[in-house]
Amino acid sequence: MGVSTSVPDEGVAVVTVDFPPVNALPVQGWYDLAAAVRAAGADPRVCCVVLTAEGRGFNAGVDIKEIQRTAGHDALLGANRGCYEAFAAVYDCEVPVVAAVHGFCLGGGIGLAGNADAIVASEDATFGLPELDRGALGAATHLARLVPQQLMRTLYYTSRTVTAEELHRHGSVWRVVPRERLLDAALDLAREIAAKDGQLIRLAKAAINGIDPVDVRRSYRFEQGFTFEANLSGVADRVRDTFGEDGAVDKSEEERT
Repeated sequence: MGVSTSVPDEGVAVVTVDFPPVNALPVQGWYDLAAAVRAAGADPRVCCVVLTAEGRGFNAGVDIKEIQRTAGHDALLGANRGCYEAFAAVYDCEVPVVAAVHGFCLGGGIGLAGNADAIVASEDATFGLPELDRGALGAATHLARLVPQQLMRTLYYTSRTVTAEELHRHGSVWRVVPRERLLDAALDLAREIAAKDGQLIRLAKAAINGIDPVDVRRSYRFEQGFTFEANLSGVADRVRDTFGEDGAVDKSEEERT
């Protein structure tokens, strides 16, 4: 359990997340993920990083129960900072990051996948931000990198999810494959990228990040301020305790954490 790194092929590192039962990460888990991605990208032998997960889904966001059982705001602040660090680590990774997404990709999962350079998804993958049903605000920055503006807003306000095939039609998912082919398909893309000159691929990553129209770090940090405001006002606890007025998307998954 936790975050591990392997090197299955020359030039390719695989960072795997495993926090049963639904990969809702505790505070330390986000920091561990950030450290693993940064270390993999900094390795001069690595030209591409694959980010994947074990279990039923790619990522279910933060461990809400950790926040609920921790007095004060320490866990909330830790989760906010940890998510910020993990998302930034993916975006700032010195080499391209391929996200291999299966099952549910929710909340923090959108932050990770939305900051990746490419996404390969399994046929059962679904993507969404149930933040409004969890008393939080955030990662619209990253969802906006996956879908057009009005669709992003609709998904955000409704907490609905979209399928991998729908994102493939929007061009944000590179390939959609059967679940059993997911890692192989992600590695195929990673090998193709890793075949490029290592120094040049690093320059390419820095150049592409440099022309991004939105500063994802600053934009996400701005969103996080409203999450903290919601907590100080008490509305976050009220909504989080009921997972939203109608029970929320994927409530059954989160309750098992």
